Amino acid sequence: MWRIYLCFLGIIVLGTIILGRVVYIQRVQGAYWKKMSNTQHLKYMDINAERGTIYSEDGNMLSTSIPVFDVYVDFGADGLREKNGKRFYDNLDSLSIALAKLFKDAPVSSYRKLLVAGYKNQDRYYPLKKKISFEEYTSLRNFPLVRQGRNKSGFIVDVRDNRVNPYVLLANRTVGLSRGDTSKNVGLERSYDSVLKGQTGSRLMRYMAGAYVPVDGAQIEPENGKDIITTIDTYMQDVAENALMKMMVANNSLHGTCIVMETQTGKIKAIANLGRRTDGEYIEDYNYGLGRRTEPGSVFKLATLISLLEDKYVDTGSIVDCEGGRKVFYGLHITDSHLGEHEMTVKEAFARSSNVAFAKMADEYYHNQPMRFYNHLHALRLDTATGIDIVGAASPYIKKPGSKYWTKTTLPFMAHGYEELVTPLQLLMLYNAVANNGKMMQPYLVNSINEMGRPIKTFEPKVLIDKICSDETLGKVKGCLMAVLQSEHGTGHALETNVYNIAGKTGTAVTAMDNRGYNKGNKIYQSAFMGYFPAENPKYSIAVVIQNGSDSKLAYGGVVSGPVFREVADKIYAERIGSEPLAQLPNGTDSSALRFFGLKTDLNKILTTFNYPSSDSAIAGSWRSTVLNYNYAQLNSAYNTTGPVKKVPDVTGFGLKDAVYLLENMGLKVEVKGQGKVIYQSLAQNTDFHKGQSINLQLN
Repeated sequence: MWRIYLCFLGIIVLGTIILGRVVYIQRVQGAYWKKMSNTQHLKYMDINAERGTIYSEDGNMLSTSIPVFDVYVDFGADGLREKNGKRFYDNLDSLSIALAKLFKDAPVSSYRKLLVAGYKNQDRYYPLKKKISFEEYTSLRNFPLVRQGRNKSGFIVDVRDNRVNPYVLLANRTVGLSRGDTSKNVGLERSYDSVLKGQTGSRLMRYMAGAYVPVDGAQIEPENGKDIITTIDTYMQDVAENALMKMMVANNSLHGTCIVMETQTGKIKAIANLGRRTDGEYIEDYNYGLGRRTEPGSVFKLATLISLLEDKYVDTGSIVDCEGGRKVFYGLHITDSHLGEHEMTVKEAFARSSNVAFAKMADEYYHNQPMRFYNHLHALRLDTATGIDIVGAASPYIKKPGSKYWTKTTLPFMAHGYEELVTPLQLLMLYNAVANNGKMMQPYLVNSINEMGRPIKTFEPKVLIDKICSDETLGKVKGCLMAVLQSEHGTGHALETNVYNIAGKTGTAVTAMDNRGYNKGNKIYQSAFMGYFPAENPKYSIAVVIQNGSDSKLAYGGVVSGPVFREVADKIYAERIGSEPLAQLPNGTDSSALRFFGLKTDLNKILTTFNYPSSDSAIAGSWRSTVLNYNYAQLNSAYNTTGPVKKVPDVTGFGLKDAVYLLENMGLKVEVKGQGKVIYQSLAQNTDFHKGQSINLQLN
């Protein structure tokens, strides 16, 4: 039994030693071992660089980063806890009051309770407030305790960027929006992400009390991103957005786009994209101008016309029979919007947008050689991606003869805008090439990449095709495009203006609603208008394509998309084109006399500096009235503004500043109308007046 008692006693002693060691480690050596543990929990974390700004061509910010601040408190900071937390408790009440007053989200008592709890728990990286603005941060850093610095207050502020689009809707889908996961970005934010995001930095972080706390002085600073200067003009973009929005709301349309391209360069100056949400509001939900390909309708007839004219199968004066506006092609009907039309010229058929006429001509001349027609479309790059510098641009689809989808009806339907899929930008390139004397430009959205305000890479206009057709064909095509508006029966005649000339083409395509076929109950209409202005010397080309809904009142391109084109063109013309410079005046001698009033010393200095011959008829006095002719200056004695004066001076011909100075120093009250020089005074010269009397001056 004594051995059993001895073992039992040994176990008790061992347990007592272990328990005592545990207490000793926790209570005596606890701080030391915690510190040792913290030094082992280190890791580097990324510091995101400041993302570059996307600017419009006229210098406005389209997408930029603004700093937001996350505020943490290290309640275990040595300076905060020294002398049993004297610094903390001395500032507790005033800090609580300041926080409650600044953020207005909780009473003073709540902030005081929160701070006390954090201090007692020794929270090391307590998130006090996130996403505060710069103005709030500026106020916060001057608060009691906070202003004593990080080591004494425990306050830690992390700065990060929040991406915003200052113009909100303006070109929103094209500019895009930067998200945390950049793979989900759209528009230029995604296309130029590697340029905009800069070089990521790193920061050494120590894990303590359930959170990572930055280690002072152990970080690699990030390299900020570059800026993007786009081709977008904010005035034109605003005009395009508003005109498109107005029509879509009025017609209850589903979605639409309006693209403005600079004719000679291919710059996209504006691109508005609007889609209707379920609540009826319109937002930039998709880039319809670049990313959605559809059957274009009659705006495609331009390509058919160029093909027929280039092959010299027809001329603009050739006669074609529209057969009353309705004809069967291999079992399928093709119908014009206006029935009853028969013989007319090719130019008239284009202006009236006869589907039958273009289907007949294409079938007659290319039925046995469809590859010839396809080659024309290929030469016009209608089967090739635009190459625009943005992710998400759709590629066109043009049926090729010999494919399993090619049938007898394909050719006549392709000729007037069906059985092919193209984006609005794709066709706008063709219309712009016609406007640009046959030279097809590649559309682009970015002018340059800038660093610190200086361009480090610039993008120049790129020519895709030097000549899309012969000059003869080009001239005839331009005439047909102008006839659409100028011809009495042209589908765009209502859009004609007597201020400047527009050349363009309307288009109306029947589309299936929700992919349920083209039967009468499901079909809806896509309206389009494409063209350029001023027709004689084109500066801009515009494409407007609007998808209407089942409850839209208007359907045709001339009354839906056409008015949008006209409004955008009118405003751009008035703002950027219509203000012609004043004609040069012929050179000659200026015989008019200039009269002004001033100090003799000032006048002599001016005349001497410019080597202007002059003479002074007065001897005394500091002020002079001067008559300046084209080759001589005569200085005369002016009225004495300091002595007693009883007569009204003659100030006709004086500038306003001189006239007011002279008259008010004499005690007169001056009232003025107009701008320029004095041509009339209500009180005649050399007449008596009393102090405070009013004198009216009329300027020229």
